[in-house]
Amino acid sequence: MTRRHFLAASASAIAVNASVAAEDNKRLFIGQIGSGHAHAAGKMAAIRSLPDLWQVVGLVEPESSLQSTVTKKAPYDGLTLMTEEQLLATPDLKAVAVETRVESSCATALRCLQAGKHVHLDKPGSLDHAEFKAMRLEAEKRILTVQMGYMLRYNPAFTLLIQAVNEGWLGEITEIDAAMGKLANEATRKEIGALPGGGMFELACHVMDIVLTLMGKPESVHPFSTPHGSDGVKDNQMAVLQYPKATAVIRCNHTDPFGGPRRRFNVTGTEGTFEILPLESGKVNLSLTQARGSYKKGSQSFQLEVPKGRYDLEFMDLAQVVRGEKKLAWDAAHDIALHETVLRASGVWSDA
Repeated sequence: MTRRHFLAASASAIAVNASVAAEDNKRLFIGQIGSGHAHAAGKMAAIRSLPDLWQVVGLVEPESSLQSTVTKKAPYDGLTLMTEEQLLATPDLKAVAVETRVESSCATALRCLQAGKHVHLDKPGSLDHAEFKAMRLEAEKRILTVQMGYMLRYNPAFTLLIQAVNEGWLGEITEIDAAMGKLANEATRKEIGALPGGGMFELACHVMDIVLTLMGKPESVHPFSTPHGSDGVKDNQMAVLQYPKATAVIRCNHTDPFGGPRRRFNVTGTEGTFEILPLESGKVNLSLTQARGSYKKGSQSFQLEVPKGRYDLEFMDLAQVVRGEKKLAWDAAHDIALHETVLRASGVWSDA
């Protein structure tokens, strides 16, 4: 699929189709490798909340310090602790959720692909672009799916935004303004401080995924870092993504005490503006120069229903992909371009 050929179905349609598939087919076998990623527990909770679609066969915990306790607490309680070799050798295993720390996530995903399994790989995917690109191309060669763990793709407000842009509701896009920050505690500062790209690499990759879904790969990327702390952590970053007739400005501030409610995504075009604020709330402010679909000319604000499970729609969609009922709407070309852009926006990669 091309970058502009986005999944046309709404979030509710994904849920309905997944439900129908569950009635017609037996559950799919899935396992998880790692619990060290920030999203790991949430992903396992999502999978286990969909028992009609998925059956979890076991958990691999590569970090020895966690092995004795991880399966004694939710959402991993009661799961079989396995080695990676045991998991990948499980008969009829269809997919693996890779939730290790980013330093080892790409190599882990590659081994899963080489074993013939579809992969859900949490963001950002790798510290190294050559490694990431090779892994994604390997998946394409093997006709296997890698679903990156970018949950905004499935949020109903973003589903509508992507539809609006693809159908021309906003005219020609001229600017995008996005922010994703928070007030980092000491542990978070330590984690992002260990990453060359800081918070922009670890967190703002989510909004960059949407920017590239809407606009494709930028012509150039201009990173800025103005740290607030004295510990060397990249805690206050901005990037400007430049397109032929538009710019996208992305901020990632880990010193913002109101970072959560201030998270936003705004797209402006020659015929309208679409704002999501706060980011995952489903709250939309839409302004149009003419009526579009069921939305009137002028300004309007409305609330879309957001699923209780933050990651549920990801695994509903993945089930349909694994069953061969559809293709994932984001291909290797998108993921590779996004990974490069994230590194550039984080100040890790430049052409200088």
